[in-house]
Amino acid sequence: MADFERAAPESPFEALKKRVAGLTVADDDSTSQEPGAEADDPPVVDKIESLCISCEENGETRLFLTKIPYFREIIIMSFKCDHCGFENVDVQSAGQIQERGAKYTLTVAEPDDMERQIIKSDTAVLRLENLDIEVPSGRGRLTNIEGIVSEILKDLESGQRTRKKEDPELWQKIDDLVQPILKMVLNQNFPFTITLDDPSGNSWIEPASKDKDGKYRRAEYPRTREQNEALGLGNTDTDQPSAAQEPSNGLTAHVVPQVPNPTDSTDTDALEDVDILAGQSYSIPTPCPGCTKPAHMNLQLLNIPYFKQVIVSAVICLSCNYRTSDVKTGGEIPRFGKKIYLDVREPMDLQRDILKSETCYLKIDEIDVEVAPGTMGGRFTTVEGLLTQIRDDTRGTVFDMDDEEGTGGDSMPDDKRQAWTRFFDKLDQAIRGELQYTILLEDPLANSYVQNPWAPEADERLREEEYVRSEDVEDDLGLSDMKTMVGADGGYVKEELPPYEPPDEEL
Repeated sequence: MADFERAAPESPFEALKKRVAGLTVADDDSTSQEPGAEADDPPVVDKIESLCISCEENGETRLFLTKIPYFREIIIMSFKCDHCGFENVDVQSAGQIQERGAKYTLTVAEPDDMERQIIKSDTAVLRLENLDIEVPSGRGRLTNIEGIVSEILKDLESGQRTRKKEDPELWQKIDDLVQPILKMVLNQNFPFTITLDDPSGNSWIEPASKDKDGKYRRAEYPRTREQNEALGLGNTDTDQPSAAQEPSNGLTAHVVPQVPNPTDSTDTDALEDVDILAGQSYSIPTPCPGCTKPAHMNLQLLNIPYFKQVIVSAVICLSCNYRTSDVKTGGEIPRFGKKIYLDVREPMDLQRDILKSETCYLKIDEIDVEVAPGTMGGRFTTVEGLLTQIRDDTRGTVFDMDDEEGTGGDSMPDDKRQAWTRFFDKLDQAIRGELQYTILLEDPLANSYVQNPWAPEADERLREEEYVRSEDVEDDLGLSDMKTMVGADGGYVKEELPPYEPPDEEL
């Protein structure tokens, strides 16, 4: 335990706390300016007299608004009671609830990963997946991976001495969790996986330019009705979408035909009676994922030559201006996964159509780009458009949205800033067609596609190969439990497929 009690490095939260505590508040309740600040600058800290929960005397709460690199504005709250010495700190998002929830997954594999910053809002749930430990929503935190793991360790160790005397069996069960967590803090138990799931979208784990092979994943998802209600976004039971939403900004929608809303109709099979025709646009009423008010999902079925049918969808809310799009493929689930290799050799290759499905893993070794499945959803665009989307999404995660120069703020270390600058410079060169590189699309459901301009003739820059999905991938996709054949007793059973035989290689 001697190593564990070593002096820990100062966390970014402690530095902010000291900055808040060091600011003085004048007698007229106006905050004194920092040296060199303009006279017209707004106050840095607000002071509020509040009740101490420890001694029930009046203490002081200071509120500090700051901006976090890679992220957005947050409020740092610091409470101190001069009567009993009680102190408390907390963090809350200063921005609005995001349009979609966000889930971060990080595999901590080396000591440097323990220094990554993490923001856990009061609506987020954090998990140590290897030990099946969950930190429920509640108090917000701004710290790093080492700090959040140390807090879990401290909470578990609390009361262990008394527990060992009074309930040895419970003490042993908790100690079985304490020991591996202690090794995590001492950098002796790598790798382990942390997930951070926040329906409000206001939590965050710091990325790194060297992350590869799915080490860092960020996935957005639409909130459920229950999650919207928990966030105070309104009761969707009383705000059911109507079949015809009239635009409030004077615009007129011309999407036909309208699909009836089954929640407002006595016919619960209304959607099943609609024939979906290729090339025809359809509008389905749906609650907005952002504000829960009535919105519309516009659908269109497209036939991609030499591929399959796909459904392009777009959700548009005229109340909050929420907009999103997605692409889903139709047809049966193929037996094998597919890998597609595209050699980009000239700017003309950037104009090829490309479909990256939600289950597709994308990798470009030459420019250190990896996109994990589920990160971007489905995209049907061009190669240039896909790379531009990757650049914009990554830049919005790494730098502040208003940081057009990509400086990352004063708190971003120079080495990280330079690494990200090199990464975006190479990505920009790839978008302009100034580099030669190979794009790999690995899709276990074979739902991704790259255009062959010379089809049905072969394309020397485009290669495809099938592969057998692993058992873990089959489980993740839910294919292991699918039963599609009728057995002798009349029930459904899993289809037995013949063993895979690779094609004969041409001599």
